[in-house]
Amino acid sequence: MESFFKLRERGSNLGQEARAGLTTFLAMAYIIAVNPSLLSAAGVPASAAVTATCLGAGIMTICMGVFANRPLACASGMGINAVVAFTLTEVAGGDWHAAMAVIFIEGVAILALVLCGLREAIMDAIPISLRHAISVGLGIFIAMIGMANAGIIVANESTLVSFGDISNPLFIVGLVSIVATVVFQCLQIKGALLLGIIVAVLAGIPLGVTAAPAGIVSGLDFSTFGAPFQVDETGVMGIAKVITTPVLLVFAFSLMMSDFFDTMGTAMAVAKQGEFLNDDGTVEDIRPILIVDSVAAAAGGFFGASSITTFVESASGAADGGRSGLTSVVTGLLFVVAAFFAPIISVVSSAATCGALVMVGYLMMSEAAEIEWGNILEGFPAFMIIAGIPLTYSISSGIGLGFIAYVLVAAATGNIKKVKPLMWVAAAAFLVYFLTA
Repeated sequence: MESFFKLRERGSNLGQEARAGLTTFLAMAYIIAVNPSLLSAAGVPASAAVTATCLGAGIMTICMGVFANRPLACASGMGINAVVAFTLTEVAGGDWHAAMAVIFIEGVAILALVLCGLREAIMDAIPISLRHAISVGLGIFIAMIGMANAGIIVANESTLVSFGDISNPLFIVGLVSIVATVVFQCLQIKGALLLGIIVAVLAGIPLGVTAAPAGIVSGLDFSTFGAPFQVDETGVMGIAKVITTPVLLVFAFSLMMSDFFDTMGTAMAVAKQGEFLNDDGTVEDIRPILIVDSVAAAAGGFFGASSITTFVESASGAADGGRSGLTSVVTGLLFVVAAFFAPIISVVSSAATCGALVMVGYLMMSEAAEIEWGNILEGFPAFMIIAGIPLTYSISSGIGLGFIAYVLVAAATGNIKKVKPLMWVAAAAFLVYFLTA
């Protein structure tokens, strides 16, 4: 194990990796309850959605650990699962099998781009300032997710977003999570993020946020596996319906753009915390990460779990000491176990993970100092990414705004030669993405 995962070389050990894996799992555990609840709205059997969510996340996270050897975890992506539930299925005439076929096709297309080297080449073409900006924007986004989950920030029709109700039990648990995590971090206690989650879970018991489990063991339901190749009541296979329906192919392109750049941003964010981000802002050994992530997207459609993607919450485990793929293997095994004990795992509320996500956001803000703010070509596109990711609540949309801004500012300042050819391609693709989304 030491030799395979290079633990000593990366300044880690078995205990540190196991703790980091548990931290990542707890930060992501909300998906076990949230994803099935969304997919159920599309007609996916609830029990089958739980099985697909847990096993899909578990298998692909273990694959990430074994083949990429980095502390990255995968699960059904938030946002895309909502698209599957409330848009894709409706466009497909109420057939969720066809919606999963769109996800499957999108994943295969992404894999093809990775294998031909295009995805990695585009990442290398991104200016260093924009790479730093992606990390900062993701830091704010992660913290925003944490505070929104705890009701510390809430939607408001007049001001778009506002401060939450301090008497709300979710707010209190979230606040306890932040305070506990900060205190443990200040005291330099190992596992500060994990301990913060545990303290918040305990604090949520008397407040009614940490509910008693509805049961202990849950059975497995594999009825959604092979969804793209299952047929609807008319006998039409889901993947056949997609191929013959142009509007569904347009959705596949839009989702491909989202997956393409979401993973890029997430990998950079986790690499920063896991100490495998190079000085020029590139991710060390990015190719196997991208390959596994692409396979995961297709696997998500095949399992019937929506698109499985690399989770930005993985940064919490990396910040808690995860340095190798062993962290991912631990997280993945916990997801597999959760398939059998989902009722118990679901007691960890999303509010309890608030402190871990806010702390990760703070740690990622250091990248802002690396941006040359006095140079408008470097500073303004970086600002658009930093502001765009959290304000649009979309990693890919924020990156797209920054890419397009970079090309425009370069043209306006006479620096058009600084724009690499693939940046032109990426900016044009984002323009099409925004027009068709």
